[in-house]
Amino acid sequence: MKEEIDETVRASRALAAAGLTDMVWGHAAVRDPDGDGVWMKASGWGFEEIDTERVLLVGRAGDVRHGEGKRHIEYPIHTEIMARRPDVGCVVHTHAPALSAFASLDTPLLPISHDGVVFCDPQVPRFTETGALIATRELGAALAETLGDGPACLMPRHGAVTAGPDAATAVMYAVLLERACRTQLMAMAAGGPKTWSDDAEAAFKRNQVWNPAQRDAGWNYLQRLSERSL
Repeated sequence: MKEEIDETVRASRALAAAGLTDMVWGHAAVRDPDGDGVWMKASGWGFEEIDTERVLLVGRAGDVRHGEGKRHIEYPIHTEIMARRPDVGCVVHTHAPALSAFASLDTPLLPISHDGVVFCDPQVPRFTETGALIATRELGAALAETLGDGPACLMPRHGAVTAGPDAATAVMYAVLLERACRTQLMAMAAGGPKTWSDDAEAAFKRNQVWNPAQRDAGWNYLQRLSERSL
């Protein structure tokens, strides 16, 4: 239990350090290894404010099984994705501005930068059933279906989710998605883009640039950055 609580704290603070905050909204959740639900921050707190006392265990029905405080309304994002994806150990939901802006465009996310190669093959999907809160298990299941087996899903009029086997991966995917979206928005504003990686180069770069060691290097940097910010 303590390990999952600590991992939720680390994920939350890393997202804050990366600038993916939206005041008290957005959340990361870590799978409970005993199948009792997900560990996620309590509602009403920002990512940078999370400590071990502000982490809850939330069951699939929305019941708070451990911890003090209110749960987030959108807990079904996490419980339903993890129910569909046994490979996922952490899910991140964020309203970061660049990915939220890019989600509104009817255009694919291109591998313009290193960041974009993670999300181009297959192309990052968009969840279009609603732009409102994912407040029911049915909407959570629909979002999980749209995400499929991929690392991320854009949510037009809302934000995005990312998923990975652990917090390091899910958080880094959220960071990379925001950066990839921002880079493409900048290129589009300048009249482009005019060039990007082809399929073969993108596939090569996914392993060369974003292998587990490289992802962990980014995660460890965010941990150090968050500790300096305390």
